[in-house]
Amino acid sequence: MLYTKSILKEVSQEDGLRISVMSRHTLPNGITPDLRITSDSFHEHLQALAPPPELVGDYYKRDLTWGVYETRYNEYLRKPEVSREVEKLAKRATEQDITLLCIEDTPERCHRRLLAEACQRYQPELEVVHR
Repeated sequence: MLYTKSILKEVSQEDGLRISVMSRHTLPNGITPDLRITSDSFHEHLQALAPPPELVGDYYKRDLTWGVYETRYNEYLRKPEVSREVEKLAKRATEQDITLLCIEDTPERCHRRLLAEACQRYQPELEVVHR
């Protein structure tokens, strides 16, 4: 099972392995550490599956619409070196419960949803639940 959830939501035993897929654990300025996120917030940090920092920056500066951001992130996930990591993650999620974590409160406009959908392309039977 693959879950998605805000890293700021309460840790739950049902989360299984909690994996941060954030490019960095900072406030929106990209510099100041977000003190709400501690080493207890996640078990692993798969930075390679986070959107490239410049993509995140352009989106938060409002230089990109969500549609353009989504397209560019999906293009990033299809790069050979990144797609191999997505495939590995998808396989792991068929073997154990995993929760993908990012800062956004809901999945609609968050890359963790897009990453979960990419995992399903490798493992179509993989069930995804957004929390």
